[in-house]
Amino acid sequence: MKHTVITGASSGIGYEAALAFAARGKNLILVARRENELNNLKESIQRMNPDLDVIIKRADLSESEQVHTLYESLKEYDIETFVNNAGFGNSATVAEQDVNKTEKMLRVNVEALTTLSTLYAHDYTDREGAQLINVSSDLGYRIVPNAVTYAATKFYVSAFTEGLAQELQDNGALMKVKILAPSMTETEFVKTARELDDFSYSDNVQKFHTAKEMAQFMLELYDSEQVLGKVNSESYEFELMDPVFQYTSRK
Repeated sequence: MKHTVITGASSGIGYEAALAFAARGKNLILVARRENELNNLKESIQRMNPDLDVIIKRADLSESEQVHTLYESLKEYDIETFVNNAGFGNSATVAEQDVNKTEKMLRVNVEALTTLSTLYAHDYTDREGAQLINVSSDLGYRIVPNAVTYAATKFYVSAFTEGLAQELQDNGALMKVKILAPSMTETEFVKTARELDDFSYSDNVQKFHTAKEMAQFMLELYDSEQVLGKVNSESYEFELMDPVFQYTSRK
């Protein structure tokens, strides 16, 4: 039995990605801090298809020990696809940002993603059909005011994942590595970044995608042979493309 792991599955893109993969008959391992939301998602999936195996893993990926404990707990499963979706933003100038929040963001967006990607690559590099999908951002390819540190974390995700994808290709690996780079998406992102109780995308944002639309874009990327699936920040079209950052092969 094969499983798809999705981190940050309790809301937003991760939640909708779980439903989208479930609609394709994929067994799921859902990871997030909020266990109640995960259980609600599990119930929704099992109403959709009671034959699917849906496993809940509560983990706070800002805690390094929990990241390693999570991966150890996955070793009994055959992981067909690993989606590193967990992450959050911070809206403030560098001079005014909360250092504690920034450190937590670095641990989730950068450290946890790198650790889980590396461990998965260790175990599945030569496994036919294995895919790693890391969720970056349009801000992993451009910088805007009041999001410099967040953008820097996503530049890291983009560069690391593009590099890993090309390194594996150079070495003839069977595992595929891909990047999803959303632009503004209707999730809890703005509420968390700006520390708001509520936020209306339709009232405040000119262009955005729904989380369900981004989950469908993820499936397009999953089905493709391209490394990068990116939302164009001007047209808001979803584009499948080759890596952006220069990679100098030794071969």
